[in-house]
Amino acid sequence: MSGPEGVAAREGRFRALHQETFGDLLRFVERRVPPDEAEDIVSTVYLVAWRRLGELPEDARPWLFAIARKSIANQTRGWLRRRALAVRLTASAEHRAPDRAAGAVSRIDLERAWRTLSTADREVLALIAFDGLTSEQAATVLSCRRSAFAMRLARARKRLHAALEPQPEPADPAMASPAQPRTFEEQTWTNA
Repeated sequence: MSGPEGVAAREGRFRALHQETFGDLLRFVERRVPPDEAEDIVSTVYLVAWRRLGELPEDARPWLFAIARKSIANQTRGWLRRRALAVRLTASAEHRAPDRAAGAVSRIDLERAWRTLSTADREVLALIAFDGLTSEQAATVLSCRRSAFAMRLARARKRLHAALEPQPEPADPAMASPAQPRTFEEQTWTNA
């Protein structure tokens, strides 16, 4: 379509897309980058969407998330590489006042378990739990097959479950930690 009608239809489609997806996309990005960078990435995603409006699939949300994910990776290479896809918790455990509410221990255990997971495991779980995507949509975001995503999800859930399991205490307190060498000879022999 060309002419004024084509431009109006294109603008209408883009406005509807923006209205339907902006909140979800912003939350998706805010969990992965510092807050002052999130709006820039979202703007970049919508610029790509505007340019490729004719290529958008019927369900555009996973497509937008995939573009956002690639934009984040591009922007964070270098000094932000370690944190490129980290899912942020709302506050650091060191800065929180003790939570006296029921379930606080479970939330703390979950936070600790979450931090033990790899970035890839956190990303897979977050796409389902936080972003509310289906397995098929999440596979689109990660550019993999649905079966591969299902396998990654199952493994990530298993590792999270294992991290949540209490670690058994040794029966003998002397076995809890290895004895430290006491003499110079013991230290030299144990370091050999």
